[in-house]
Amino acid sequence: MKRVAFVTGGSRGIGYGIAEHLAKAGFDLAINGVRAEESVGEALAGLRELGADVIYCQGNIASREDRARMIDQLKNHFGRLHVLVNNAGVAPKERRDILEATEESFEYVVSTNLQGAYFLTQTVANWMIQQQAENAGFTGSIINVSSISATVASVNRGEYCIAKAGLSMATQLFAARLGEFDIPVFEVRPGIIRTDMTAGVVGKYDKLIGEGLTVQKRWGFPDDVGRAVAALARGDFPYSTGQVIMVDGGMTIPRL
Repeated sequence: MKRVAFVTGGSRGIGYGIAEHLAKAGFDLAINGVRAEESVGEALAGLRELGADVIYCQGNIASREDRARMIDQLKNHFGRLHVLVNNAGVAPKERRDILEATEESFEYVVSTNLQGAYFLTQTVANWMIQQQAENAGFTGSIINVSSISATVASVNRGEYCIAKAGLSMATQLFAARLGEFDIPVFEVRPGIIRTDMTAGVVGKYDKLIGEGLTVQKRWGFPDDVGRAVAALARGDFPYSTGQVIMVDGGMTIPRL
């Protein structure tokens, strides 16, 4: 019986790169997104062509009701879950200096990027503990996709940075709590990744990368993040719970 992974925000961008590599690694998949299922049919078909049994769990992870419904859908279809990838995230609808940013924007970003992921992890962690009690051979893991913004300050999108910093601490908290159950929790921290979310700043970052912003002088791609997540999901790092895997081309290396 194949292992199952749940990837939030998995129908495009970084999430789809992750889902592709998990499918190639032999996982069946539950893919979450907010778009209607007919809008993501091509993406789901691509994953099925890689041999995965794929279901689409439409919903907003910021919603308690949507999270509960998606977990019920997963239980009804697969009856098991081995890997949770908290990847879904939103950017501020309008970038504003932190001296001018609104509470509404803060709540919008944090409710998805941090609060939703935190309580989805709580639910899944308890289910994984239950699965382990019922099956001694069960292995599970949780992987949080954060950002270099967890530690690199951007004063025109403070709510995003704070949410990612909080997700980084959530990784450590759940790693510490789930240690007794041998359920590792990891953080993957991407840098400048070429997706639809960065489409509006391509020129800016082409220039910065050319000037040495990153040690490896290229954009990162969803494929780069997918490779890292798949290695963690396979269990290639069994003694590294709580650790951060940087996928930033060396951007955050302190240099003179």
